[in-house]
Amino acid sequence: MNERSTPMEKYFDKLGAKVVENLKRRHFDAYYCQTADEAKALILSLIPEGDVVSWGGSETMSQLGILEQVKKAHPVIDRASAASPEERVELMRKALLCDTFLMSSNAISEDGQLFNIDGNGNRVAALVYGPKSVIVAAGMNKIAKTADDAWSRARNIAAPVNAQRFQLDTPCSFTGSCADCLSTNSICASMLCTRVCRPAGRIKVVLVGETLGF
Repeated sequence: MNERSTPMEKYFDKLGAKVVENLKRRHFDAYYCQTADEAKALILSLIPEGDVVSWGGSETMSQLGILEQVKKAHPVIDRASAASPEERVELMRKALLCDTFLMSSNAISEDGQLFNIDGNGNRVAALVYGPKSVIVAAGMNKIAKTADDAWSRARNIAAPVNAQRFQLDTPCSFTGSCADCLSTNSICASMLCTRVCRPAGRIKVVLVGETLGF
């Protein structure tokens, strides 16, 4: 690992190494990349040739430029290609049996647990079971000190921003603050803590020493 210059870069590098070790203790395959370019190359190398690939809505994967490269090199299941709402739902269902599923995480605690919230549930469902392999990419801005801090980040930062991104009619979309709502459009319909990877190595977590995603 190269010695980087800014205080934030040094902080990310030191903390990233610690979180990777804690993720490995919980049986995740875990990696730390200092830059987005390094992470992109690593993630692409983790997808076996011929794998059918799909993904959940992920600003991080988009920022890394992963999806464009995957579409060129692999057969994909892309819900954005649907011609109707019904076809979109069917593609999301088929994605649960793809070979490699790509996503980010709303928060990761320093002790190596993943915390995610989901409106439709397809992203957390794929994380739990179905795809042979799941690759999670996360900027170091998503690391939280404790489990409580991680849940707070997911509910009070990731959810309101994503509600804005998807133009949902929820209280947090208007106020920027979680109202613990019961809206039919709630983006917090399902909340998942992944504390151990089972089977070991199925979930690969790539931490990136930059600010990425929400």
